[in-house]
Amino acid sequence: MPLDNVVFWVFAPIAVASAIAMLVQRNAVHAALLLIVNFFCIAVFYLLLGAPFLFAVQVIVYAGAIMVLFLFVIMLLGVDRGDTLRERLVGQRPAAIGLGLALALEVFFAVRAGVGFAAKAPVGFEKVNAGGNAQALARVLFRDYFFPFEATSVLLIVAAIAAMVLAQRKARAITQAGAEAAGRGEVA
Repeated sequence: MPLDNVVFWVFAPIAVASAIAMLVQRNAVHAALLLIVNFFCIAVFYLLLGAPFLFAVQVIVYAGAIMVLFLFVIMLLGVDRGDTLRERLVGQRPAAIGLGLALALEVFFAVRAGVGFAAKAPVGFEKVNAGGNAQALARVLFRDYFFPFEATSVLLIVAAIAAMVLAQRKARAITQAGAEAAGRGEVA
């Protein structure tokens, strides 16, 4: 048995289990940590498929930077408040289960029919991929999709700054209310 198959069958159950555990997790921080485990498993799959650049991007960008941003926002919003177990939208759970089963059936029949699988590379693939995977991806990303790439980075920076400003206002309002209460001689 090839080593690639062994590595895949070790990491595939971990990826599926971490994804399912992330979905049913009540604690937001634990769910984010399980998402990091899933991102690392996906990075290993990229490495198995012969895409070392995507492996590095997956680890650095998603498992690193994006998850730090997620955890930062979770910590700003606070995770100590209790969640109600009552559903706000009636029928949401059965609809989600039905849609999930429909998606699983669609994937099953698509794989069985061989949709999207090819025995050989498309015509012109060698010319496009000349110089390696990283050069081909950089050529497409920084030539054809340069504006969306930069717009996304600017939006992420603006979102991070807005989160910090909103958290600072909330903290200032809380401290100001505490100072006023202390000035009146109230005990919290």
